[in-house]
Amino acid sequence: MRKVMTSAELKLWNQLRAHRLMGLGFRRQFPVAGYIVDFACPEKKLVVEVDGSQHAEADAADSDEARTLRLEQDGWAVLRFWNDDVIRDIDNVCQHIVIVAGVAGTSE
Repeated sequence: MRKVMTSAELKLWNQLRAHRLMGLGFRRQFPVAGYIVDFACPEKKLVVEVDGSQHAEADAADSDEARTLRLEQDGWAVLRFWNDDVIRDIDNVCQHIVIVAGVAGTSE
């Protein structure tokens, strides 16, 4: 568990916190199935992970895949975004989250 967020995590958290994104209630650094996930919306069983370039390395990618599989086995949907996607295109990242969460309407 980390206290300091990356710039991408902070940017996304500013969109998610306090029910700002279409009323969805997200928590950060939330425990799920033995893991601490970046962001979780327990009501929708939705996990959002923000990954840096180290996640492209083979070992990290394999670990992420196993982690995602475990979370999905417990009924959680898992979305992964690259840091760069969050930094450069936060609107589309948020729109994708809203679509997967099944919230009516569009994101702000």
